[in-house]
Amino acid sequence: MIMKQTTLAAVLCSFVFSTQAQQLYVPRNVQEAYKKETRSPDGKPGKNYWQNTADYTIAVKLSPPSRTITGTETIVYTNNSPNPLQNIIMKLILNIHAPGAARQGAASADYLTKGIIIDKYSENGTEKKLRDANGNTSLRVPLTKPLASKASITLSFEWHYDVSKESGREGMLDSTSFFLAYFYPRISVHDDINGWDRMVFTDAQEFYNDFNNYNLSITVPKNYLVWATGELQNAGEVLQPSFVSKFEASKTSDKTINVVTLTDLNAKNVTTQNETNTWKWKAQNISDMAACVSDHYVWDAASVVVDNKTGRRSSVQAAYQDKSVNFKRSVEYSHHALDWLSNNWPGVPYPFPASTVVEGFADMEYPMMANDSHQEEADFQRFVAEHEIAHTWFPFYMGINEHRYGFMDEGWTTAFEYLIGVNDMGEEKATGFFKQFRVTNWVMDANEEHQIPIITPTNVLSGVGLGDNEYGKPALAYLGLKDMLGDELFRKCLHGFMDRWHGKHPIPWDMFNSFTNLAGKDLSWYWQNWFFTNYYPDIAVKDLVQTKNGYNLTIQNIGGFAVPTNLVIEYADGSKASIHQTAGIWEKDQKQAVVAIATGKKIQYLKLDNGIFMDADPSNNSWGKSATPEFNAASVKPEDLDKFLGEYVSDKLPVKISFSKEGNILVADVTGQGKVNLVQTGANTFEYTAAGALFEFTAGKNEFVLTQGGGKFTFTKK
Repeated sequence: MIMKQTTLAAVLCSFVFSTQAQQLYVPRNVQEAYKKETRSPDGKPGKNYWQNTADYTIAVKLSPPSRTITGTETIVYTNNSPNPLQNIIMKLILNIHAPGAARQGAASADYLTKGIIIDKYSENGTEKKLRDANGNTSLRVPLTKPLASKASITLSFEWHYDVSKESGREGMLDSTSFFLAYFYPRISVHDDINGWDRMVFTDAQEFYNDFNNYNLSITVPKNYLVWATGELQNAGEVLQPSFVSKFEASKTSDKTINVVTLTDLNAKNVTTQNETNTWKWKAQNISDMAACVSDHYVWDAASVVVDNKTGRRSSVQAAYQDKSVNFKRSVEYSHHALDWLSNNWPGVPYPFPASTVVEGFADMEYPMMANDSHQEEADFQRFVAEHEIAHTWFPFYMGINEHRYGFMDEGWTTAFEYLIGVNDMGEEKATGFFKQFRVTNWVMDANEEHQIPIITPTNVLSGVGLGDNEYGKPALAYLGLKDMLGDELFRKCLHGFMDRWHGKHPIPWDMFNSFTNLAGKDLSWYWQNWFFTNYYPDIAVKDLVQTKNGYNLTIQNIGGFAVPTNLVIEYADGSKASIHQTAGIWEKDQKQAVVAIATGKKIQYLKLDNGIFMDADPSNNSWGKSATPEFNAASVKPEDLDKFLGEYVSDKLPVKISFSKEGNILVADVTGQGKVNLVQTGANTFEYTAAGALFEFTAGKNEFVLTQGGGKFTFTKK
């Protein structure tokens, strides 16, 4: 998911760990797993590892604009654990919409419904009464007799619910377009670490599911199209022949085929003209199902080779409103993402037969599907698509507990987001984008909520602490490790970890220990530094001393994080150099590092540039005097700013920006966002670092160019 909003954290943690210890803290339940040999201290699944699974047969019916969904399902659940199960824990995620449900944020009237209503329940063919869940997202279901180890049980449910008017991760996209997610009663995960997953879903943290097999049928009125997780089993029964032909052709085409256009939809002859049609989908060994239904979304499709060794292709599809301009390139963006991610980072072939991006509001991932909002900026439309598709590998390739360990899900995806961004936009633009969205907000803010250790279980966090620990911080940790190990060794470790835990449920200690085991070197110090401390990125030049062979540079680590850096050097003869140092310089001493610079030249100026590992205080990152000194904002007089004052508008962005001054500081007032003080970086240039915004005024003209989020927008004075 793309984390967009930050609120105050409800919980603060007081974890303080010794930075010098090389042995990682191991929770007692993980120690028990080692003793039982369900997991191994070298990061592998233990010889006694187990996990449960189920076969779901689900049928739902809907008839928009009626918001009521009715469903039936049969679940055949197998207990592979060594112990009998007295109860089954069911997840009823849609009870998040019920009045009184526990949530981290407010809920509008349009978000609220009665939740999911169980109309009938049977155990092994015998109807039984269930107690009311009372708005809870989990429900304990007692069994008639314990479910023995290696035995199976058949549970059947009939239920209904109303799609919420306000769409989030699921709900009503418009009056005749619905996105269905978490729409069926499901059996919770029962694992070797915590037993039953009983965590309350609060609409903030995400999910944790077993790998199951699904047969899903969705019955809708004629002229409605359906997209879902899995592979469509009966295209010939629900589509007119010409559209079946185009859909089938897309499965071998690299170019986008408009399977169903707006003209086709208006003709109302795309589907079989029965009163209702039942669309059938099948998915194997997957963690969830999602679907979209609409009578006016257009449908594009193509395919891409995701495994060059076998030539295996995956279908690439998009469903959206025809007016959504940047969605018209959605299949192109997804095609590129699947190709690049399969062959570069993570470099594991996309494991599923299809991928569909639907226009919605959530910017949220599901197995084989994404619910993405329409973006006015093409680069950002691609950015959102790439992020959600990258979730295929984390958490869906492995069954990661997103609810408890969000940094193993969003953190890895955010790292891949940066790497593919460098490919798409170039390093400079991608770095600016990444700093703006993933780093600036927590590095440049001294609030203690930004300093909660990453290892803190995600389910006890909220607000900025949750966002930091899921996205930007762990992404930097993974990218720093990649830089330190080098691509070849890092790839060996990453692929080894993913291979070991493909289709299983890894926890952080499996990841930490797998990397150490596969790297052939103890990485505990690095994991300790990044995941178990309240550190932040802040290094400083302490001293530069000339030696017989050049110089010794002493770097002080004020913030504590083991960050890489670049030594940007200007020599007295006018030449320049940049020398990269990985995070490995902090392995022996995490407080101070001495770097030898071999040179026969005299250094005039040296600066530490950490790139995406932004420094909380760059004022102490340099030594000497640059031949091209930085702009001195203190020398600016208030009257120097008069030429910039006034109101500016753009024909590309629906905002006005007014400039005023307070002393010698230029103040920007953006429509609906309030006033902010800008930092002057040149005679005609200003920055607002917190938003990654650069304002460049054109000398002699009443205009400026705003550079932000990879885009450039010209504003003219009114």
